[in-house]
Amino acid sequence: MSLNQLGLLQQLSRALMQPLIALPAAALAVAIGHMLQGTGMHDAAALFELTGKTIFYVLPYLFAAGVALGLSNNAGVAAMSSMLGMFIFKQLLTHWHAAFEPTILNGILFGVLAGMIHERFKNVQFPEYLQFFGGPRFAVLLTTLSSIFLSWVMIVLAPFMHQGVSFLGQEILAMGGFGIFIYGVLHRVLVAFGLHHLLNNVYWFQVGSFTDAEGMTFTGDLPRFFAGDPTAGVYMAGLYPIMMFALPAVALAIVHESREDLRPKVRKTYFTAAFVSLLTGITEPIEFAFLFAAPYLFIVHALLSGAAMWLTAELGIRHGFSFSAGAIDYVVNFHQSTKALWIIPIGVAFGLIYYVIFRFAIQKFQIPTPGRVEVSLLDDMASDLLHRVPLIIQALGGKDNIVDTQACITRLRLRVQNDKLVDRHALRMMGAAGVIRLGGGHLQVVFGTYSELIKEEMVKRLQRDPKQVWFVAPVQGRMIPIEEVPDTIFAKKLVGKGVAFYPDRGELVSPVRGFIRHVYPTMHALGIETPEGLEVLLHIGIETSSLNGAGFQAVVQEGDEVKPGQLLIKFDFNEVKKRCKSLATPMVITNSDKVASWSMAPYAPVKKGQTSVMSVVLHEHALGGVHR
Repeated sequence: MSLNQLGLLQQLSRALMQPLIALPAAALAVAIGHMLQGTGMHDAAALFELTGKTIFYVLPYLFAAGVALGLSNNAGVAAMSSMLGMFIFKQLLTHWHAAFEPTILNGILFGVLAGMIHERFKNVQFPEYLQFFGGPRFAVLLTTLSSIFLSWVMIVLAPFMHQGVSFLGQEILAMGGFGIFIYGVLHRVLVAFGLHHLLNNVYWFQVGSFTDAEGMTFTGDLPRFFAGDPTAGVYMAGLYPIMMFALPAVALAIVHESREDLRPKVRKTYFTAAFVSLLTGITEPIEFAFLFAAPYLFIVHALLSGAAMWLTAELGIRHGFSFSAGAIDYVVNFHQSTKALWIIPIGVAFGLIYYVIFRFAIQKFQIPTPGRVEVSLLDDMASDLLHRVPLIIQALGGKDNIVDTQACITRLRLRVQNDKLVDRHALRMMGAAGVIRLGGGHLQVVFGTYSELIKEEMVKRLQRDPKQVWFVAPVQGRMIPIEEVPDTIFAKKLVGKGVAFYPDRGELVSPVRGFIRHVYPTMHALGIETPEGLEVLLHIGIETSSLNGAGFQAVVQEGDEVKPGQLLIKFDFNEVKKRCKSLATPMVITNSDKVASWSMAPYAPVKKGQTSVMSVVLHEHALGGVHR
């Protein structure tokens, strides 16, 4: 499969997540109904249980609207078109006395149809006298007409489709525990690519059928479980030991193998991640801690996950969830489970196995998990996360490179013009646990449970289009707060606000686009003016003016136009370091009054000309261009 095809599958996988938002409400309604039934409040119990079952019953319509929204960047017109298609399909079924109800597969197909037509024709233009029918109206019209044809095709093919799904379900069930093991392995592998929803859709919403006492028909392991099918839950129960116990044990192993000096930060981050996994079943922050550092460990993890699912199936354990296999779903849905108490000792056993394997592997193979090397942890920047969104945008190649911005619970799902412009190192320094390129401009950035917040802030900033100036690192080395520069004038921001760096190479490059306005005679410093009128001072080392230019060589002159990453000054690193007070190199904006807001990257190692280190938004009244 090509990377471009993976990207398209990511888009569909993302779209399939939209309708799942309604499932926790349905599960909670069923659970409340069960509790009320136990207290003798039968009428109220029936009301809640019917509410929950109704949500599962109308899932085909929710999938139609949700998939259309996901494929059209949340366009309400596309969702409306998909619902029109489903209603047409339902009426045609009634008219031709078809012996089946709309299924989730039908809903997905109508959602794909509406989403694709909307994206293709939403901007179509006709001559002025026909333009009323142009744009989104034409997309709705075309979807409506296409729905008639799609409905006819599905009604003709329905018997064959039904036989195919039934055969698939029977073959999978006939494989017994081994089939469930294969599902468990594939599920974890596809999590790494964000494509597991494609697999889940087959097992959770297509395989198996159940009709309750009221005559309502439910298909798939998940709806059947909540409808009261005692045989359902086989494809969900085995995930509980992994999410509630095994992956929290991995987080504990990572903490115990971290360096003593970094352990407090790692403990805070990964104990939180362990609690989130235990409580809600969100596991990506832990899994991505070793996915890229040791892919073979992820394969071990996938195999063990399959083994857990096989074991629970063989023991006759049945349990389900509406969101994920965490403690909340375990407790809320316990009343409908079978032998669910066995999940606790099984989970403890798998937790011990995971802990021993991961501690041994980290020690034996010196795996660079968080805390063994100095990296940015997301918790370090949680307090000012939204202020760093401009730097995330820059690391994604800038506003013009971002085509589409979506998010699921744990990751940004993006489409960019050119994924070669994406700076993975900078994104990891911003706290991303992992960055995955799927081809065709499709990209995933794992920010854990902060992903939705980041996405919302990104959308706001991209729409608002403030006047921003982005800065990259002017040296190779380490970024530090300006207050740590061993010079009062810079540390107290008397020259201007900004950041500083400790270089480890003798090269200074331009952090921004602009013009060279001043090169000091001693060549230890220079000034750049940006097209927006910002005046940037770069000063190599402290008390280096006393060297009278010895060891420095400027490769630009006043009036030159420069771009980010362009070499400005070469200097003899060892000689300058030996003769100056400090190599701390400030980068400050001397007319800081023009700046309305500042965004700073984490103070960490940087790559010259590549790492995004600072972003500023200018006051409206301060905008001014550079004149040569």
